[in-house]
Amino acid sequence: MADSPRWSRIIVAGVLTGAVMVAFGKGGTEDDEPVRAKVVPSRLEIPSLGVKAPLMKLGVTDGEVELPPYEKPDVAGWVTGTAVPGDEGPAVILGHVDTKDAPAVFYKLKNMREGQVIKVARSDGRTAQYRVDSIEQVSKNDFPADKVYVEDGLRLITCGGRFDWDRNEYADNVIVYATLVKPADPGA
Repeated sequence: MADSPRWSRIIVAGVLTGAVMVAFGKGGTEDDEPVRAKVVPSRLEIPSLGVKAPLMKLGVTDGEVELPPYEKPDVAGWVTGTAVPGDEGPAVILGHVDTKDAPAVFYKLKNMREGQVIKVARSDGRTAQYRVDSIEQVSKNDFPADKVYVEDGLRLITCGGRFDWDRNEYADNVIVYATLVKPADPGA
């Protein structure tokens, strides 16, 4: 993912949509919010791609979704305005496809196939397991915010398609949609 403020702006609309859904009851009860606030995803594993990546928190700064630093190409990031993987709601993880001179954590993401497994370890010692439902490549101009940020499940997002050298960004996003098949149980 080249340095792309436009990509970030497109994602922000979706994060805000997801945050509104959580605020209106899709994200749990008031009683469990203090516990949920302390649990974060810590590691992403995609066995079929050989990916084992630490996760960092990504927030929204100055109206744009933060991206993992380019200096850490093997790190992905969980968008904090979305559900913790393993909990109800849409959970979103972003990662770079490449840097200026090397592949990054989601370089092979476009090669994922339906039925493959994604695991997300959490800070509470639990692991959530997902099954890939579909993969799509969409123009950044047609980013499916409702599908990404409203429907339950895990979403992995990176850049893809052709690289526009004039804009210094990829034209598309690659999005993996996955369904929770094994809740975040201790020792999973």
